[in-house]
Amino acid sequence: MQDVLAREHTNKQNRLLIISLVLLPVIVFFISLCMGRYWVSPGTVLNILSSYLMPMTPDWTEVEQSVVINIRLPRLMLAMLVGAGLAISGAGFQGLFANPLVSPHILGVSAGAGFGAALGILLSGQVGTVQALALFFGIIAVIATWTISRLKSGTPIFMLVLSGVIVGAFFQALISLIKYIADPEDKLPAIVYWLMGSMSGASYDDLLIGAPLIIGGIVVLILLRWRINILSLEEEEARSLGINIQQTRWVVIAASTVITAASVCLCGIVGWVGLVIPHIARMIVGPDHKRLLPACVSIGSFYLLIIDDIARTATAAEIPLSILTAIIGAPFFAYLLRKTGGKW
Repeated sequence: MQDVLAREHTNKQNRLLIISLVLLPVIVFFISLCMGRYWVSPGTVLNILSSYLMPMTPDWTEVEQSVVINIRLPRLMLAMLVGAGLAISGAGFQGLFANPLVSPHILGVSAGAGFGAALGILLSGQVGTVQALALFFGIIAVIATWTISRLKSGTPIFMLVLSGVIVGAFFQALISLIKYIADPEDKLPAIVYWLMGSMSGASYDDLLIGAPLIIGGIVVLILLRWRINILSLEEEEARSLGINIQQTRWVVIAASTVITAASVCLCGIVGWVGLVIPHIARMIVGPDHKRLLPACVSIGSFYLLIIDDIARTATAAEIPLSILTAIIGAPFFAYLLRKTGGKW
């Protein structure tokens, strides 16, 4: 009888946890639509959103509608997508490498995409050119990492990590070169600000470009979540379960890379999300990737919404996202290291 009651209590806790993880980002998303230098009441926001689903007589101003629909809505949708994508790709990489200190930037994709964006700002400054070059060089960086890792035999994962460090350092040097030759009055501030990450330029066109890539990568990782559990086993044991280890690894790497490259090309380099959020999710739902990856999607989207709210409301000038994620993430990660000693 006690076992039955305990099981029912556990099931009830699990249901409450799932409901909380689903509702939390939705609630913060709605509150964020109201927040900003121009406050819009929750009732007005709800009416504006409802007017696109059913005919309503407007009792709000055109300014309120423009602020909610044209400025805040695409920005918050992008923040949720990027937060969810970086968090789940971080969890995927940590499971793949069986290392809790791994982040989505390990294969040099962020540095490559950052160089592409800096080059785009230097050459034209057009948003489309910046995003296209960022995505292109992000993918080039991963291809370079993979090519270098295949030049010499060794532990494949270990060689891949070392190759990522080499490629990342190379593209960081190219970014420094772009900064050195950029116009200090015009191009250089734009490059520096973009590289620190911001959602200020978000638009529906950005969502049309980035959303399919990020959502596609998230779906792939969630479909492979039980296989990522197996990747943490010894290779012989994993093979005995009938899993194609190499194929699964490359699919996880490809999905995580696409997510990271798309995120960087849309809003710049946002650090710490893919490193810290998977740890928070593990503290809540445990290490099983079947529950961990969906939890990362929820917590990551919630977290970056909060960060973006602080970035656009704390001061008169918008604060770059990476500054806030580092200020919050670094102390928390130091606490985790002290508590776990760098282990799972």
